[in-house]
Amino acid sequence: MTDPYDISPAQPSAPSAGQPASPQRAVPRPMLWMLLVISVAGNVVTSTAGVNLAISSAFGLATLAFATALIVQHRRSRR
Repeated sequence: MTDPYDISPAQPSAPSAGQPASPQRAVPRPMLWMLLVISVAGNVVTSTAGVNLAISSAFGLATLAFATALIVQHRRSRR
């Protein structure tokens, strides 16, 4: 007999092999690669051109963020 006042979360069903666990938050891998390449190129250009250090640092942080997102997505899909 089920309790209608029970607020514990239901057991989540396992995602199928080809689908990500949360499609609302998942960013497609090709988009991450495109953003990574753009941020690396922006970092290289701003670093060699002597542009403001804050702009170059922003491209560097974006590069780290996109690379980290790709690594996390790879590790999650591997399991």
